[in-house]
Amino acid sequence: MRPELPRLCRLRRPGIPFHPLERRLLLACVGVTGLTFVGVALRVMEGQADQTIALLALPVLLWITRGRLYAHQRVNGVRISENQFPEVHRMVVEASARLGLPRVPDAYVVLGNGRVNALASGHGLRRFVAVNSDLFEIGAVGGDSDALRFVIGHEVGHIAAGHASYWRQLGLSVANLIPFVGVSVNRAQEYTADNCAYLYCPEGRHGLRVLAAGKYLYRSVDFQAIADRAHTERGFFIWLVNALSSHPVNTWRFAALADRSRPGRVF
Repeated sequence: MRPELPRLCRLRRPGIPFHPLERRLLLACVGVTGLTFVGVALRVMEGQADQTIALLALPVLLWITRGRLYAHQRVNGVRISENQFPEVHRMVVEASARLGLPRVPDAYVVLGNGRVNALASGHGLRRFVAVNSDLFEIGAVGGDSDALRFVIGHEVGHIAAGHASYWRQLGLSVANLIPFVGVSVNRAQEYTADNCAYLYCPEGRHGLRVLAAGKYLYRSVDFQAIADRAHTERGFFIWLVNALSSHPVNTWRFAALADRSRPGRVF
């Protein structure tokens, strides 16, 4: 049986359960970025160049940043393959197939130094996921394979949804410099990636407790109790914390995974 998907999530690409606000927010932010580039270009053409001309270097800086990030994983991380962490490699292959990727992304384990994190990005035509060792350990060492599957599904979901595209990230580049603006798209993208992970391994959603309590205590945490607090923890500063964050606050994120009848709150 296919896992239940949020009723309001529209599939704008086959098999990808996008958050309903993602496309609208993306278009708004791309508009902000595009108009800014046009404005700066016009000022340059009129001989009124000032410090804003530095924005025209963003396309090159973004390309260099993405290339450097990919190179960092390749020379410092452990490549996940059929011979190195083969079980996790199968997770990447399975998630890619479930989400309709034509090519399996590269995958790496990188030193976490206590940070529980993972990422998905790319350079050129290549795409990759990287999982910090502290997060990787909950599945590869701690035995919680479903939690690791959810993490893998989330990061592969970012790639399948187009979040790792150079052109998409360029379109968000200026908007990301404006408080409250670019991060709103990021939060919608996180919900989309969570939906992809749920599609691949719904049982693994409870592994997100590691974001609240860390890799040693998370098994003792009540997932539903955190989700229920989304309805009681309210107020201006709760809104502000979320509005300034690139990821939804944990209570809202857990609530979206606990109640699949509605998409997660972006604002």
